[in-house]
Amino acid sequence: MLRMEIALILILVFVAYVYFSAGRKYTPLHRTFSILLVALIIHLVFDAATVYTVNHLDTVPRLLNDILHRIFIGSMSLIVYLFYHYMAILVDEGTGKFRWLNLAAKIYLVVAAVATVVLPIHYAVTPQGNYSDGIHAEVCYVSTAFYLLLCAWMLLVNWKEIEQKKKFAIGVALLIMIFVSLLQAFHPTWLISGMGMTLMTLAFYLTLENPDILRAELTEQKMSMLYLKSQVNPHFLYNTLDAIRIQAQLNGDRKVADLLMRLVDFFRLSVKVDRQMVELDDELELLEAYMELMCYRYPKLECEYEIDPDLGGVKVPNFILQPIVENSLLHGLKNKGYQGKVRIVAQKLPENEKRMEIQVMDTGSGFAEGKKEKIDRMLLQYDRQAPKLEGNSIGILNVQKRIKYLCGQDCGLWYTENTDGGVTAHMRLPITWEVRE
Repeated sequence: MLRMEIALILILVFVAYVYFSAGRKYTPLHRTFSILLVALIIHLVFDAATVYTVNHLDTVPRLLNDILHRIFIGSMSLIVYLFYHYMAILVDEGTGKFRWLNLAAKIYLVVAAVATVVLPIHYAVTPQGNYSDGIHAEVCYVSTAFYLLLCAWMLLVNWKEIEQKKKFAIGVALLIMIFVSLLQAFHPTWLISGMGMTLMTLAFYLTLENPDILRAELTEQKMSMLYLKSQVNPHFLYNTLDAIRIQAQLNGDRKVADLLMRLVDFFRLSVKVDRQMVELDDELELLEAYMELMCYRYPKLECEYEIDPDLGGVKVPNFILQPIVENSLLHGLKNKGYQGKVRIVAQKLPENEKRMEIQVMDTGSGFAEGKKEKIDRMLLQYDRQAPKLEGNSIGILNVQKRIKYLCGQDCGLWYTENTDGGVTAHMRLPITWEVRE
């Protein structure tokens, strides 16, 4: 058994090396998996130590044996809690529901920790091998059963809303742990709990956390952005150039030169696709060039900016503002003859100094009946949407995916309806001056 524990430790050390050496997004999900990997390796070290000491009761001091077993059982309760927490985040990402079971999970973890320290330890000596039993050892079984029930409940209640890949990973992990726990219960001398938790970790690693999979997702998003930016609406280009041509024919106004310059600026800035993140000032410069051209084409169209000057150097995902503003024009103000106002606001969130919000407000016609619910569902289930290369929603879906992948799951795009007409697009973003590649 000791050799099996050593083999499991070596496997997880290798997985941890590959995992931590790969570039990735530091989201709550990945932070939890990182903690789980480290904690499980430490747990397996104590597992291996207790396998040795429990089978050498005549030579290992009782106090040392007790201390090692208490740490082993306490760390096991922590591990199964981390498995629950990881699965809870997965379910929450797929459904957007509040994880109301979290409080019960945390309370039980405290209870298990106290029980690990105060309950008496007993060791069973058998011809097949020694092991700890009695009420202290039951903490392992109760902890595993409790958190497995929580996970199974989340999976069943949210079955239809969870992405297929996540559903498969959670289901496989639960089946592995249930099977191994039953074997351990019927054969206490086998001491295979560490194998079960290692297999659960590998199930999540291979299906959800593999660096190659994550890189493929980021590549898909970059390719989608490249496609989107290479397909700048030709009608916008042709109509703008035609407006400039007509103006040039009428007179030699300097305004024509200015418009041409803004058009050049727009395309010069929009083709910078080699960077995932740019400064907010760069995004605004691109947007200003675009809006100056649109306001010239539609004289009754207005644009206002309210930007916190401290946020100009903050890094944001490249090319996220123009698609949102264009969406406001095409689906809000177009129906009103492009007569109205677009207002862009960028401000720090008062409740979180590490987050900011960008708002794009319009005075357009608002959502058609049932449209907002459709958009809300698409943005919430962004990771279940197939890549789109055509259609009106490619812009906002692409923006949502890139914000989620580059900035974390607590950031993103959503829409609200204005009380006085029109809609507001909200983008929650981190305040950082470092580029995440």
